[in-house]
Amino acid sequence: MKAEVITLDAKKAGDVELVDGIFNMPERADILQRTVVWQLAKRRSGNHSVQSRGEVTGTTKRIGKQKGGGTARHGAGKVSQFRGGARAFGPVVRDHGFKLPKKIRALALKTALSVKLASGDLIVVDNADLKAPKTKDLLAKLSKMGLSNALFIDGAEVNENFKRALNNIPNVDVLPTQGANVYDILRRHKLVLTKAAVEGLSERLK
Repeated sequence: MKAEVITLDAKKAGDVELVDGIFNMPERADILQRTVVWQLAKRRSGNHSVQSRGEVTGTTKRIGKQKGGGTARHGAGKVSQFRGGARAFGPVVRDHGFKLPKKIRALALKTALSVKLASGDLIVVDNADLKAPKTKDLLAKLSKMGLSNALFIDGAEVNENFKRALNNIPNVDVLPTQGANVYDILRRHKLVLTKAAVEGLSERLK
């Protein structure tokens, strides 16, 4: 399968071969959902915590008599019924991450690339290099390409001038090939791959 290659100035620059087993996979919403949930779960800090009955400051003395008080029979004052008491079954510090098989992760990335290609939201450029880190110049190039919400994926390393120029532009991100992931691909409207990224992803997912 061939895809047209353009420059950052929206001019034609030939074609590139896309591997069918990577860019032509059937859409699997279940696989994409599992992977996105896995990614977001790993990002959670898990440092939420509240005090338990053993941690709050309060009396352990019985509140009142067992009988004859005319109210409920309470024990210690650290329980959740009283002001300043502990919270029952509150959150504790923990790791929210879970394991996901490598085959599922690889399949999800292939599916995400295929979905972008099938919907016409995948663009291939010859490179993502800039001579100077000028945000104004890059904005003009993005305007020519019709991009306002996009993810750029470059080769093993991202051009430093391109990265610096992109830092001030909202809704446009750039990642190296090894940083390509399902969540970032799906959260942006357009996916822009350099020829180096196409080769790198093909090698990574073959």
